[in-house]
Amino acid sequence: MTLARALTRLLLVTSLVIGTHVQAATAVETHGALSVQGKHIVGSHGKPVSLAGPSLFWSNTGWIGSEYYTAGAVAFAQRSWNAGIIRAAIGADKNGGLQADWAANMARLETVVDAAIAQGMYVLVDYHSHDAEKHPEQAIKFFETVARKYGKHPNLIYEIYNEPLKDTDWSTVIKPYAEKLIPRIRAIDPHNLIIVGTQSWSQEVDKAARDPLKGFSNIVYALHFYAGSHKQWLRDKAKFALDHGLALMVTEWGAVNANGDGPIDRVETERWLAFMREHHISHLQWTLGSKRESASQLKERTPPTGEWTDADLTEGGLYFQQIVRSWSAVKFSGAK
Repeated sequence: MTLARALTRLLLVTSLVIGTHVQAATAVETHGALSVQGKHIVGSHGKPVSLAGPSLFWSNTGWIGSEYYTAGAVAFAQRSWNAGIIRAAIGADKNGGLQADWAANMARLETVVDAAIAQGMYVLVDYHSHDAEKHPEQAIKFFETVARKYGKHPNLIYEIYNEPLKDTDWSTVIKPYAEKLIPRIRAIDPHNLIIVGTQSWSQEVDKAARDPLKGFSNIVYALHFYAGSHKQWLRDKAKFALDHGLALMVTEWGAVNANGDGPIDRVETERWLAFMREHHISHLQWTLGSKRESASQLKERTPPTGEWTDADLTEGGLYFQQIVRSWSAVKFSGAK
């Protein structure tokens, strides 16, 4: 073990013991390459890792939210919120997505990934689609491109299917899609985490637990919830999946209703936060954007510079800021 790695580990252990924030290394320097051991995502230190951060909005050209794919937005999440992870939701197949404007969407992705690497954050590259199985060749092209450019970095996490629909069956559609994509990624990047969406907008993780992917390492299953709509019944599904050995990541969640709007349900959100803490589950909240809906963390017409104050945040943004700032016992450093 190198001296630098030993000192980083000492800082992490000390911070956990005394319960205070310690200015340590970056998130990636602290936890290293992530892997799956049983039902947990662990760092190179062998201990469970639970990260918190925001998800960006759809990247689609011309959509409200795509303007926040900036280095400034990534730096804000790290420096102001102590986020250890960020999600780039790359629109695959709707107007302005990869099918219509490959170059612009890839440029936005590269801006975010480069900024996350500079800040020492993990970055989740999400193929943001509700019917990805209809265009697997585009998905393969996308992830092979990403893996060739960034697969050598431990920061990278692949999310190969955002939210399959309710009638998109796990065993006959989603699982075969994953079995087609995963080997193509693994041929380039053998180790970084790959997250697979699950049936019914990434809620039916219990179905995946009954028929899991086999023969692959470092596979994680996506769980999505919106606290205003998804209650104990969905935590029961998640607990079933965990009890059957699946590693989960909440790659998208909201404190509001499933349509992205409505009042903040703080009571149910706190129950979800307690569940994720108990099971060491990482999570990313929807969304670091300014669409006119209560899920947005930024007020309408907020400039995309990332030089934001509390006055630029919505009620939901202020609430999430409080959540993510208190999530980790370690105060991560950012760009050196």
